[in-house]
Amino acid sequence: MRLFLLIALLLSSEVYAQLYTSYFTGNPTNMTSANPQGGTCMMGGAAEHDEAMKWFLQRADGGDVLVLRTSGSNGYNNYLYTDLGVSVNSVETIVFNNPNAANESYIHDKIRNAEAIWFAGGNQWSYISYWRNTPIDSLINDAIQNRNIVVGGTSAGMAILSNYYFSASNGTVTSSTALNNPYDSDVTVDSTEFLNVDFMHDVITDTHYDDPDRKGRHVVFLARILTDYGIAAKGIACNEYTAVCVDENGLARVYGDYPAYPETAFFLQTNCELSDYNPENCSNSTPLNWNLNGTAVKVYKVNGTNNGNNTFDLSDWETGNGGTWENWYVDNGTLVETTGTQINCSEASLIHQNWEANISVYPNPFDDILFIESDLELLEFELLDINGKLLQRKENLHKTMLSINKTTLRAGVYLLKVKTREGFSYFNVLKK
Repeated sequence: MRLFLLIALLLSSEVYAQLYTSYFTGNPTNMTSANPQGGTCMMGGAAEHDEAMKWFLQRADGGDVLVLRTSGSNGYNNYLYTDLGVSVNSVETIVFNNPNAANESYIHDKIRNAEAIWFAGGNQWSYISYWRNTPIDSLINDAIQNRNIVVGGTSAGMAILSNYYFSASNGTVTSSTALNNPYDSDVTVDSTEFLNVDFMHDVITDTHYDDPDRKGRHVVFLARILTDYGIAAKGIACNEYTAVCVDENGLARVYGDYPAYPETAFFLQTNCELSDYNPENCSNSTPLNWNLNGTAVKVYKVNGTNNGNNTFDLSDWETGNGGTWENWYVDNGTLVETTGTQINCSEASLIHQNWEANISVYPNPFDDILFIESDLELLEFELLDINGKLLQRKENLHKTMLSINKTTLRAGVYLLKVKTREGFSYFNVLKK
């Protein structure tokens, strides 16, 4: 009897610990034969869209699903394990009760064994302050890059999936506050390395786009990234019941119940077609002015359907299906939205984002080691494959010569992005 009670306790769906709480559903034996397909699923913050969640589960290939959160309980377990009809080995929710849980070996092992990780809603600053620069973000990044797991999140869980992010370290911020003072203390746009998700390296996300209206603050985030970091960033946003699911090639499918409901995703980008796309005024204690003849930000607006047939291609940020193009701009703190035309960055990007005269990349083609040399200070570099998947990133370098040792790369063409104080330069490099 005592042995039976012990086993029942160990296999209970709720196992309490001082630093975290675990809720387990399914087979306790780890699935080792699953072959996850990668990808990212992002939701706007209300109820999950069933078809998008099926897409997420299918990419786990029958493996183990891990839900990570800093508040709440086990609301996802039965929904993911049985309600959607997609077979998975197990679903486990782990709630971090305080930051010290980040050092728990039990959680580390669960991340190592997961084929899918879902980040619940809540407060994104809790996720960031609990996990950043701990074994948690390192293990998640390793799982994304080296085991090809699928990841996703809703609300705060979506907010942390981009390389630039609104940290909410001082609480939330309204569009009105941000538009009238882009440097208000609540406009906390962060670039500290956290989660490295494919196709999200120059992106900042936002959620609950329709309730409350967050379009204005999202445009401010882009203006701040351009002003503070010199990066012509992009944005992905979802209305509350909308989902964006990005596959391994960068194709983003938009799920929702349009036309029954206004469930829409938005893909924003600084207008690369302009020779100077910097805001006319982005400064402290004054309203944002980012007009540029009404074309400061190009937006692809996509209604979400139940089958996810409407798409946008994140490998080029130009090709869409089923959506419409708009121009957004800010006139003295007021956001204006007008109809627009499809963006074309292929020629414009060479005009104002390439500074090869100051940078040498050699040898090219290369065997094992690639050198970068400049008379300007090299601040950052990123190495990506032809599908836009981030392979390596280093920042805060402040050197005039760098070397990249990538002996493990397969032969082929790669994209190298190098940042100096003048902006980003782009190079195609060939590995022999």
